[in-house]
Amino acid sequence: MLPRRYQRIRETLDRRQPDLTVLTEDVHKPHNLSAIIRTCDAVGVFEVHAMNKVVDGEDLPTFTQVAQGSEKWVELHRHTTIEGAIAQLQARDFKIYAAHLSDRAVDYREIDYTQPTAVLMGAERWGVSESTADAVDGHIIIPMLGMVQSLNVSVAAAVVLFEAQRQRLEAGFYQQPRLDEKIYQRKVFEWGYPDLVDHYQERNLPYPQLDEQGQIISES
Repeated sequence: MLPRRYQRIRETLDRRQPDLTVLTEDVHKPHNLSAIIRTCDAVGVFEVHAMNKVVDGEDLPTFTQVAQGSEKWVELHRHTTIEGAIAQLQARDFKIYAAHLSDRAVDYREIDYTQPTAVLMGAERWGVSESTADAVDGHIIIPMLGMVQSLNVSVAAAVVLFEAQRQRLEAGFYQQPRLDEKIYQRKVFEWGYPDLVDHYQERNLPYPQLDEQGQIISES
């Protein structure tokens, strides 16, 4: 691994936000999921959660060139049920806010995104299901001033995420590493040596240590 690549990897991981995420419910168009993941990478989101009903043996849409390879840099966790995904995130003290028009919906800018936050985006045509809307902590909306009353799901996700980024930049969240040290070191190796990952995982071996230049320390 070249030193400049090692430095770029560390700089990126230094800005990753482990307590800001997106959860999608049946976002089935590949270009939309890819666009959401690409925005997450740009904002510094560490992981994305997705639930899709199994259709023709596929439970998630495949990535498209819209992602521009960003799926390699953002962990994607797949869930079989939206209830299970919500429960897991709430058990980690995330507040889950669904993009959903309702009597209790608030302007998306009123939310404090410096707290552990998951933004829930629903299916392209139908949005968030009613049962899911009842299970989350709150609803948010993006005020619309034109004839059309909604945005594309990936665009809406980007609008909310960049507001979260703005708040976190002001709070200094990007000025120091926030990932757990073990997770940080794991990702440094996986991003820096992707061709070696399968070798270590298939043999259930721990990843080797890296020196200050990102080179593998020879094992005895």
